[in-house]
Amino acid sequence: MTTSHPSSTALATRRGRLTLALLCAIAFLDFVDASIVNVALPSIRRDLGFSVSDLQWVVSGYLLTYGGCMLLGGRAADLAGRRRVLVAGTVVFALASLTGGLAQSSGMLVGARMAQGVGAALMLPAALSLLTTTFTGRDRHTALGVWGGVAGFASAVGVLLGGVLSEGPGWRWVLLVNEPVCVLAIAAALLLFANDRRRPDLRRLDVRGALLSTVGMLLLVYTLVKAPDVGWGNVRTAAGLAGAAALLAVFVLNEARVRNPLLPLSVFRVRGLAAADVTQLIAVAGILSMFFFLTLYMQNVLGWSQIQSGLAYLPLCFGVAVAAGVSSQLLARVGTRAVAVAGAVLAAGGVFWLSRVPVDGSYLADLLPGLMIAAVGLGTVFVAVTTAANEGVAREQAGLAAALLNASQQVGGALGLAVFSAIATSRTHHLAAGASASTAEALTGGLRWGLLAGAIALAAAAVLALRLANTRGQTAADDGAAAGRPVAEAA
Repeated sequence: MTTSHPSSTALATRRGRLTLALLCAIAFLDFVDASIVNVALPSIRRDLGFSVSDLQWVVSGYLLTYGGCMLLGGRAADLAGRRRVLVAGTVVFALASLTGGLAQSSGMLVGARMAQGVGAALMLPAALSLLTTTFTGRDRHTALGVWGGVAGFASAVGVLLGGVLSEGPGWRWVLLVNEPVCVLAIAAALLLFANDRRRPDLRRLDVRGALLSTVGMLLLVYTLVKAPDVGWGNVRTAAGLAGAAALLAVFVLNEARVRNPLLPLSVFRVRGLAAADVTQLIAVAGILSMFFFLTLYMQNVLGWSQIQSGLAYLPLCFGVAVAAGVSSQLLARVGTRAVAVAGAVLAAGGVFWLSRVPVDGSYLADLLPGLMIAAVGLGTVFVAVTTAANEGVAREQAGLAAALLNASQQVGGALGLAVFSAIATSRTHHLAAGASASTAEALTGGLRWGLLAGAIALAAAAVLALRLANTRGQTAADDGAAAGRPVAEAA
């Protein structure tokens, strides 16, 4: 099987660029599927007969298993081999996408979306850990910058693609479009990365820790998703949060005592890792809620079609891509900390601008300026946080570090939508109860409060980013040993 030899000049070679393109394409698939179905939801509801309350599970089912299985996926990549887990996850993702695209019932579609989340939880940590163990020195910094830019870009372009596909060939293509990409990704992974020669040592898998973390995360995300419907003061919500906290606390105790933990607590000794994960969690809570509320505003207040709503995000996609490229170059000059803080402040400012939208708003005056400011912040903060979270992590824990960062993103997305939707809904109900506000005014008032809460979260992320490791692309301690080792060993 073909091998490659990573070095500090890998990106100067065709093989190195193809490797980075493959890993970023996999990341794009996973990130974009968290948002691509949003604009298509009205069509999905009509075709498959979803109730209003159950429709959220088309989005939330993916986030539930994606976040819940992320730690297990990261550890599996470290123990069983990164190429093996990457290919297996992509196969699961492809089959689930095909099932969802052909779904004939609401239950079949939600089940397919949950299976997609499991596949993504295997793919993403394996891909990111392959990136951090394949590239070294300055190349590693550049590659992480590109990865972070793709993460931000995918979050924005998902809404655009969802609108274009759902009004073009139909909503089923928001899932079926994954198939050719998955086939190409599997073929490329088999060619670019050497076979995992070692046999998986399942004796080193902390089965009890895997069960505790997976069930605890699933319960946490599920409770957050359901909280706006059942109420935050409901006994069911309180019990769910308490149960999740108890399971995760027992998980931490288990990890401190077992011989081969799923989550070695020593990983948090890596300077700035915990700060990067928390910054990611809070920032994503603000960013994803922005897409959610703006899409509702465009369709339910301004009366735009699905494709109009999707195309409205096109300038933001370009803004994120440009900001990611510029910020990856700035990292070497000023460090990850300053770039992340600046990005979060800009994103907060953009979302704050958007929180002032009027009932009769226009795209050029009320939406575009805020979207472009948020785009610069989004592209910048994702690049800086991704780089900071992976700096200084040992090779054997690369999958774990990747899983922690992406689990933070999924929990942050679920938390933001749950909390900020509750704030928006409460405000809308309050205004609707009055005699002076029309339906459009009440809905707009609620969406404005939700966007304001998102802006506050992003401002908090800027404060948390002050604790990031301020790396400027210095070679990690283990890079010297990594250079010259074949991908077969890294994988």
